[in-house]
Amino acid sequence: MTSPPDAWRRWKPWVPDAAAGLAVLVVGLWENDHDLTRTSTWGPVLVVLGLAVAVALTRAAPGPALAVAWAVGAVHLVTGTGPLVIEVMLAYVAFGCARWGSTTVVWLSGLSIPFGATIAVLWLDQSVFYQALDVAGVKVLARTAYPGGNGWRLPAGLLGTAILMAPWLLGLALRFSDRSRVSRRSQVVAEAERDQAAEIARLRDEQTRLAHDVHDVVGHSLAVILAQAESAQFRDDHDTVALKQTMANIATSARTSLEDVRQVLAATSGTAVATARQADIESLIEGVRASGHEVESTLVGMPQPMPPELEVVAFRVLQEMLTNAIKHGRRDLPVQVERHWEGDLRIEVRNALSAGPDETQPIAPAPSSPGGGQGVAGMRRRLEAVGGRLDVRRRSDPPTFTATAWVPVRTPR
Repeated sequence: MTSPPDAWRRWKPWVPDAAAGLAVLVVGLWENDHDLTRTSTWGPVLVVLGLAVAVALTRAAPGPALAVAWAVGAVHLVTGTGPLVIEVMLAYVAFGCARWGSTTVVWLSGLSIPFGATIAVLWLDQSVFYQALDVAGVKVLARTAYPGGNGWRLPAGLLGTAILMAPWLLGLALRFSDRSRVSRRSQVVAEAERDQAAEIARLRDEQTRLAHDVHDVVGHSLAVILAQAESAQFRDDHDTVALKQTMANIATSARTSLEDVRQVLAATSGTAVATARQADIESLIEGVRASGHEVESTLVGMPQPMPPELEVVAFRVLQEMLTNAIKHGRRDLPVQVERHWEGDLRIEVRNALSAGPDETQPIAPAPSSPGGGQGVAGMRRRLEAVGGRLDVRRRSDPPTFTATAWVPVRTPR
């Protein structure tokens, strides 16, 4: 069973027009009762009833309201009923059809106005036209302009068309205004959704970048610490100075890694900006040397200033290259690090392998794990994001693993 509040919400939109229809019915019956010139009994009553129904349906059902309005016109023709003053409310029906009707109803109502005015003029008597002008106070002017014949029909048709066309055009203007308002509201919603999607994408990119940076920092430091710890096993037990130096190197590597992670997290939160200068790259190479790995570093050309974001890319890529060299290269042969300043910065890291294939071949990146992107694939994505590129190859003579990165000196536009 429908509750009273639900029933009220269902019928509430009908209340204003139902009240208007009732008012039309009351006024129309009063007008018909006080007009002694009426010769038909039921014709005017049917006209008033039809007009009241059309007004009541205008907002909720413009199509049926238009049909009832045409039925009112048919009653006029069939019963010979003259026009009523209350029929000025047909202007409201025309307004409602243009304001709330479907596209078909809008077109039909717009065409109905001149068509209906033409039929009315052909059906009306000349005296009815002059009576209407007499009410408007321009009877003398009309008789002077149109003394006889059918000259009155043109102004009568234009007058009737204007009376109905003006509210119809007003309804059409409000209809387009509503559509424009809805379109603007939809545009605002779409822009808000676009901004939200862009913010989500930005946060995801930031999360991915953070994961890459933490992986590079922690992976490199753990590889260095592991190498130092393994080298300590081969120290003479009585060589306490060497053992202490190894433990100091491990502590320094761990402390540096912790500081790097804090710097990455601070830069992500917006409280600091992560930087990696050329001096940091030198310290990175020295840290690998301290782990017991021999590193031969070569610098070709004059270093150029780079934007901070590109310096960070160069630092992280070299860090990952050195990490891979420590993990997979031979400890008895040096790691070759070359930095060439030839327009862009070219970084090449080579490490010897124990064995290799018969020919030189490029290494394709392994499929990244869910949430991964580390290793070769991570370096390639990091470089491509700033307009750089990466080439990784395994060479057979001598067996070496070579990683080459090209980093642009300026941020691409």
